[in-house]
Amino acid sequence: MFGRMLHSVLRDQRGSAVVEFTLVSVLLTTLALAVVQLALALHVRNTVLDAAAEGARFAALADNTLADGEERTRLLITTALGGDYARHVTGSYGNYAGFSSAEVHVTTPLPLAGLLGPDRAMEVVGRAAVESAP
Repeated sequence: MFGRMLHSVLRDQRGSAVVEFTLVSVLLTTLALAVVQLALALHVRNTVLDAAAEGARFAALADNTLADGEERTRLLITTALGGDYARHVTGSYGNYAGFSSAEVHVTTPLPLAGLLGPDRAMEVVGRAAVESAP
């Protein structure tokens, strides 16, 4: 008698849909949030890289200096992402592919939870060939 009752209780499927829905929805929500966070990190990287390249192009103009390029980069990053991402911007002149170039280096936080993340974890470099005035 007890064996039959135990067998019928174990075979009862009532309430299992709720448990399955909960388990699957937790996994799908986690996966969706991970994809959104990856997209945000890539957006930040591309934005900072574009700002560094624009700053290098600005610094490479014949009538501008590295300080002008650094300031342009800071302005673009601050406008797009905020001031925390524009704290570490440096410029230098160098040689790239056999040409004299202006380089703007930007070190920013890597967003791991929203826009929060470890400081100075991502570094990008923008380069541009230096113009010379005749």
